[in-house]
Order: sequence, then structure tokens, then C-alpha cells
Amino acid sequence: MTAYVIVEMTVTDPVRIEEYRKLAGASIAAHGGRFVVRGGQTEVLDGDWNPQRIVVIVFPDRDRARAWRNSPEYGEACRIRDRAASTRMILVEGVA
Repeated sequence: MTAYVIVEMTVTDPVRIEEYRKLAGASIAAHGGRFVVRGGQTEVLDGDWNPQRIVVIVFPDRDRARAWRNSPEYGEACRIRDRAASTRMILVEGVA
């Protein structure tokens, strides 16, 4: 079953986050994932959620998504990300 990683990010260091984006993108592709949403304009429809940046990544299944998240390549990217942004990330099963 398809799996989606949904990320809410608040960037605090725009220069450093560019290095993260390069590493993260390569690691996602290496694990069969692809971006569905990558920081486009958001609009609040209900509630008070007003994220700065949303990213949605699709993977063939939960196992591939978890393998990406736990990979050494993405671990390296996370070390950079953690100095450049605050991040919230969830994994959600999609429709088969």
C-alpha cells in the first residue's frame, strides 16, 4: 500500500537548508520516493494551522518510507536539517 511522508518545516537558516534539500532529495529518490508537494503556497481552510512549509513525499509502501527515514544518507541530511529548521514528520498509509 502506498505510503506518504508529510512534513511541516519552519526554516531558520535558509542558506544551510539548501544543502539539506540536495541530500534529502537524492536519498528520497534512492529509496523509490518522489515529491508530491514541496513547499508550495498554503492556504488555511479550517482551524488555526498556518505552516511555513509543507512537504509531501510518496513511497511505494511503508517499509520503503521507513528504510529511507532510517538510512545513513538521510541521517546525514537530518544532521544539517536539525541546525537549519524545526521539523514535524509523520508517515501515513495511502489508498492502494
